[in-house]
Amino acid sequence: MIAAAVPMRRMALVTALRADGIADERVLAAIAAVPREQFVPRQLYHQAYEDFALEIGEGQTISQPSVVARMTALAAVGPRDRVLEIGAGSGYQAAILAELARFVFAVERIPALAEGARARLASLGYRNVSVQVMDGTLGWRAQAPFDAIVVSAGAPAVPAALAEQLVDGGRLVIPVGGIGRQELRRVVRRGDRLDETVHGPASFVPLIGRGGFPEGA
Repeated sequence: MIAAAVPMRRMALVTALRADGIADERVLAAIAAVPREQFVPRQLYHQAYEDFALEIGEGQTISQPSVVARMTALAAVGPRDRVLEIGAGSGYQAAILAELARFVFAVERIPALAEGARARLASLGYRNVSVQVMDGTLGWRAQAPFDAIVVSAGAPAVPAALAEQLVDGGRLVIPVGGIGRQELRRVVRRGDRLDETVHGPASFVPLIGRGGFPEGA
């Protein structure tokens, strides 16, 4: 990808997302600010601004931009929010959230991906993100509660630990369903009650862990 063309490709993506119904201008500004080409393998640079998922190694993918934008908009992240991301992968979703939030706590179960995401985010100047290796289905209890939680992998059900780590009024955005095909859910804590809404189909790699799918799923 020719360097001079990158900003144009990124802005073309933002225009396409806006036309596709993404109305949150803060989310669109975050998409415009984050260089997605830095979060994909070098041989896939030329595809960085196409609207589909790309392999990033270790059997994982970087989600397509329209899905990242939709999930981020559903999370309704504010500038004072503390956000938890589950399934950091290459770090792209964490970077988008870091453009919007006060601080992002990102969890990745695969050490090599976590190390790469941590280095990449630091090299791009993100100082409001922490990436740690742990079982994301259990959340990050030491840093809880969170104003928003975004899960970048498909779960068989909403993990109880994640719902418990929301503040009152907090939002959890998560794909729920079987392997390879889920529905995108938004869970909002209202005191002791959890309100769930469904926001269309999704297809993510499985969320592995005690509160998700078993290893090898």
